[in-house]
Amino acid sequence: MKKFGARDQIGYMLGDIGGGLVNQYIGAFFLVFCIYVLGVSPYFMGTLFLVARIFDAFTDVIMGTIPDRWKIGKSGDKFLPYISISKWLLAASLILSFVDVSNLNSTLIHIWVVAVYIFFGIAYTADSIPYGSLAAVISDDPIERTKLSRARALGGYIVAFGFLAFVPLFVYDSDRNVIPGAFLIVAIVFAAFSLLSYKGLTTLTIERIRDDKPDGAKSDYKLKDALKAAMKNRPLIGIMVASIGALAILGGASQFAAIVFAEYYKMPGAFGINSVASIIITLILFACVPKLVAKFGKKKLVIISAAFSLIATSSLLFFFAENVYVFIALYNIATIGSFVFTMMVWALVTDCLDYTELQSGKRYDGTLYSIYSFSRKLGMGFGAAISSYGLGLAGFVTGAQSQTVEVAENIVRIYILVPIIAFVFILIGVGLIFNLNNKKTDEMYKTLGERRDSVLKQSDESVDAI
Repeated sequence: MKKFGARDQIGYMLGDIGGGLVNQYIGAFFLVFCIYVLGVSPYFMGTLFLVARIFDAFTDVIMGTIPDRWKIGKSGDKFLPYISISKWLLAASLILSFVDVSNLNSTLIHIWVVAVYIFFGIAYTADSIPYGSLAAVISDDPIERTKLSRARALGGYIVAFGFLAFVPLFVYDSDRNVIPGAFLIVAIVFAAFSLLSYKGLTTLTIERIRDDKPDGAKSDYKLKDALKAAMKNRPLIGIMVASIGALAILGGASQFAAIVFAEYYKMPGAFGINSVASIIITLILFACVPKLVAKFGKKKLVIISAAFSLIATSSLLFFFAENVYVFIALYNIATIGSFVFTMMVWALVTDCLDYTELQSGKRYDGTLYSIYSFSRKLGMGFGAAISSYGLGLAGFVTGAQSQTVEVAENIVRIYILVPIIAFVFILIGVGLIFNLNNKKTDEMYKTLGERRDSVLKQSDESVDAI
């Protein structure tokens, strides 16, 4: 079996690009498409986002238990075969989400919007749970897992600040009006790139941590035991709380960005400029984060950056930047804590999965990740709901060619408010609940390493005896 290396990191990054092309495009532009093209009210969309996330609570846990119970295919892999199937559902959900059905009556339009968004949620669950759990079986080395976390974060940023940056150039005309048919064309292109990216993931990554159970063997998995293990996993609960905040930025602020630049600054193309600024910060952090982790540790680094961002974003409410370029610079610097958390979170999550093995002696990677994934979707739903309801409270008029100055100003304030709430969640989750510092993490991996070596030695002795 090949050693862990650049292939695994590139492959894992491609997996997040594949998922991000679907999830982030829907996250950033589904609301825009529905309110501008289909004429759906922001209040209805906010309710849909919340209800869909509650529905995900059940589908996430169900999907998480499936790989833990059954292996499919002949490769012996636990998660990759499920990704190979679910990628097709995810691509289909993206295309269906941007079909223009505005010629239907209002009732049918609303039914369609609900149906395609629920389908997207199911498809995303079927894909994201195996993908997120995959990191735990690619390697059990803490440094290598940190590299996977960094690679995944980079994949997400490539989509957010690369692919998505060009979307406004296609979906808005020169007069800042949306082009209905352009949303579907972009969706088809993104779906194709998503499938290619997942092909790279399944080709380049290797599952090295195996349970050694033959295909078809009866599993000793019990959902009750897995849920008990999750409830006792304090680090996991802390990361779940923090992720609700972090994903509120992605689910809320990202949807607002396109509207802020189009309505307040009258410059839809600034969405792309904002993406370039974010890419620059991402590349700087990509080079610096490993050194900063070595100096401060993962937990302390997240706390320091989140505290800075809480203060900085709060100040933006009082120092309102009228110049779009100044605003972009200040906003991206102020929210740097979200960049740091995104780069660190996957390494922290795999620490949480191993913490359960330390406590119980068993691994429930799929189930635990599905429970964690629910917190991510809850955060995205929370942020999307705030954005949708916020548009209504700001006085946004559906179908209007442009919004009033007062409404546009209110939209900008909400765009700033979402990160403030998010950083409070991050500080509570990581600062007060998550209890794995550098010393405890090192001790955990030392103990787990000794256990695994002992099991391997016993297995070798049994083979020799035979």
